[in-house]
Amino acid sequence: MQKNPGRTYLLARLPIGMSMFGHGLDRIPKLQAFSSHMVGQFSKSMIPASLVSLFSSALPFLEFLTGILLLLGLFTRFACVLGILIMLALIFGSSLIEQWENVFTQVIYGAYFALLYSFAVYNRYSIDGRFTKEPQH
Repeated sequence: MQKNPGRTYLLARLPIGMSMFGHGLDRIPKLQAFSSHMVGQFSKSMIPASLVSLFSSALPFLEFLTGILLLLGLFTRFACVLGILIMLALIFGSSLIEQWENVFTQVIYGAYFALLYSFAVYNRYSIDGRFTKEPQH
């Protein structure tokens, strides 16, 4: 049996939190260029350009928020659900434009969020967990 599942959960939560934080942080300053690129990518899909523009303008802020919440361990289950919802939207979009490599990566992210959600009981080193002590085995 693992001696400190809380630390293991922290070590699993931080990388995906940093990834989401980094995605948002990188895209927010160049939001217009990012959104224009996304609209161009989806120009031949069935999704209206106005919807792509709206989603691509919101996406970096949602990624940033998800990342911050996961890094802090604040509202962790909500952050995991938000991450899964983001991945579902990205999987749908990537499928429509046949970017199968992206779909694979997004599915992995989705599974990662689901595992974090499932094991959130071990989220002890966080604001949610208030740095509680590990149970003695």
